[in-house]
Amino acid sequence: MKSFKHIGKYLLSGSIVAATLLSTTNISSASETNADKSKDKNKDDAVAFGNTKNPKNVIFLVGDGMGPSFNTAYRYYQNDPSAKSMNPTTFDKYLKGTNRTYPNDPKENVTDSAAGATAFSSGHKTYNGAIGVDENKKKVKTVLEDAKEKGKSTGLVSTAELTDATPAAYASHVDSRDKKDEIAKQFYKDKINGKHKVDVLLGGGSKYFGKENGNLDEKFKKDGYDVVSNKNELNQSSKKQVLGLFSEEDMPLQIDAPNSNPLLVDMEKSALSKLEKNDKGFFLMVEGASIDKSAHPNDVTGVMSEMQGFDKAFSNAIDYAKNHKDTLVVATADHSTGGMTIAKGKDYKWNPQAIHQMKHSGSYMTKEIASGKDPEKVIKEGYGIDFPKEQMDKVKKEAKKLKKLTKKSKDDEDPKVEEQTTHLQDAIQKPINDESHTGWTTYGHTGEDVNTYAYGPGSKKFTGNKENTDSAKNIFDFFANDVK
Repeated sequence: MKSFKHIGKYLLSGSIVAATLLSTTNISSASETNADKSKDKNKDDAVAFGNTKNPKNVIFLVGDGMGPSFNTAYRYYQNDPSAKSMNPTTFDKYLKGTNRTYPNDPKENVTDSAAGATAFSSGHKTYNGAIGVDENKKKVKTVLEDAKEKGKSTGLVSTAELTDATPAAYASHVDSRDKKDEIAKQFYKDKINGKHKVDVLLGGGSKYFGKENGNLDEKFKKDGYDVVSNKNELNQSSKKQVLGLFSEEDMPLQIDAPNSNPLLVDMEKSALSKLEKNDKGFFLMVEGASIDKSAHPNDVTGVMSEMQGFDKAFSNAIDYAKNHKDTLVVATADHSTGGMTIAKGKDYKWNPQAIHQMKHSGSYMTKEIASGKDPEKVIKEGYGIDFPKEQMDKVKKEAKKLKKLTKKSKDDEDPKVEEQTTHLQDAIQKPINDESHTGWTTYGHTGEDVNTYAYGPGSKKFTGNKENTDSAKNIFDFFANDVK
């Protein structure tokens, strides 16, 4: 994401939008007794290495945009502010290493999600915007495709559009991430051994599967898939294959989502219940996409909400692996986003309690005001801390400018409208960023290494500082040597 044009897309679509490590051991709480550590270690080792070194099942979780500062901030966010020491998060215990995220791009050395996802889905570095193709735009095989070739079941779960960069890079091959209609068509038409490539597809992006793109949803249904659109329908789905489309574009953020929407962990649980029926195993990719989609507009409330949602999905995956000895869980990120800092200004302080008091994300409030709703009413309903009067005046001023530009514009992607939308969201979020002492450096991506967490058979392969392509290479090796 490199321009206001792209930023505006994140603001207006869907919901409208560290730990430094170079150790090979798991992190444990300093307050744990030696007996506790020994008990936990024996339990985990028995589960992870009980019967095979090559996992039959792989759950690969992607925290899109989740840089190291996000993981550290989430630790602050989860802890009692009066405590003298912090308890570890679920992630901390399973910290294995870091990934280098740079792409193979002639002009840029900071990755986007397309190049990042192609790297850890296929083992190939490529240019920004590439989906399942190398730097020469040639198709590259993915771990999901390899799993399907070997008779395993496959799944893609995301809080973004299913045609967005990360899920797309596992099951489609196009030279540009913007070709979302083509990506959706490939999900349907591309088959392996006469079977659909992906058995479970859960996320947003219904607009790419409807009548304007060949009624792909109806075609999936005709081929035996359950096609569902809300949490209740998903819970009632009984078939092994399902297409779940829960929003027209990106799914709402967890803090803003209606009860009828499944959360990331709900989708993951449903996927696992279907994929595990295959005796040959499965590959499942689970993306917490909206960490990134909240960080682009510098929405700290949205970021912490989505980190919490990703934590629940990660915890559930770990629990699943502890009960299924042949399952590997890996969680990492494609890049970091926003340049978020824990504290800003002269005070050595970060105040996550202010974020806990928020009722809605900044992205949600921006969308509501941009649609014409009264700014004071929206802010009152969305904020949990005092909103200064002078800042409210600023919000009203920016909202009027946006309304005027929107009336004049005939293009939904008018860069002036998108830039003004960003100004409005900045005005809305200033009080929470100030009160929490959260700093930001960019609306785009940043290039630092990202953390990798892993548990189960083969998890030691992710130890140390690695290329992001090693994730795919490891999984290819696991499936090649899977104990049948």
